[in-house]
Amino acid sequence: MFLRSVQIMKQQFPNQTAYPFSISALNGVESINLQGNVTFFVGENGSGKSTILEAIAYQCGFNTAGGGRNNYFEVDASSSSLGNYIRLSWMPKLTNGFFLRAETFYQFASHIDEMPESLQYYGGRSLHAQSHGEAFLSLFQHRFGKKAIYLLDEPEAALSPARQLALLRIMKDLEREAQFIVATHSPILLGYPDAQILNFDQSPIESIRYEDTLHYIVTRRFLENKKAVLAELFSE
Repeated sequence: MFLRSVQIMKQQFPNQTAYPFSISALNGVESINLQGNVTFFVGENGSGKSTILEAIAYQCGFNTAGGGRNNYFEVDASSSSLGNYIRLSWMPKLTNGFFLRAETFYQFASHIDEMPESLQYYGGRSLHAQSHGEAFLSLFQHRFGKKAIYLLDEPEAALSPARQLALLRIMKDLEREAQFIVATHSPILLGYPDAQILNFDQSPIESIRYEDTLHYIVTRRFLENKKAVLAELFSE
């Protein structure tokens, strides 16, 4: 494991009533301690998991629009408001890695097309020449390597269930020499063996068992009794 903890510098927040400094998960914790090479952030939309992940990317020197340290392109609302208010504790520090933002992946693919010499690191052909899911998987298969940290914000957005399983295999192959921090809503990805799962719906942020996550509970209930769930949902 390389990144050990994320310190939240609340005493330096410029305005604790404005977003993102008003996120309850941030105000309830001094630091986020990472306990292994695979950590998942879970929580409802707006709980702060993507905001923290983006701030970590900022402190790693990655492009907060998506990419690594050498990817320079901009998209609207890609700057990290929180980035200057956290500190990372490393052992040892890494400079290699990648930040995946599912929502800006199209712009990232266009950026790579402007550097044809870089395509060899992404499977040898334009990411735009592949389906969204194929492009994601090509990125994971060809760009990811050892001794690096990978920050993935909702990677399941473009992946079928089968390809989510393929991502789990890639993570397993790299786990001993790479670190993954993943913000996700996917009960498939959350099932990664022995992963740390941090629940952003609680304040302070705390570890949670896979079987206790709302993602697992809702998905299991739906699969085991679809008719009852739908009847309850659609009842007047």
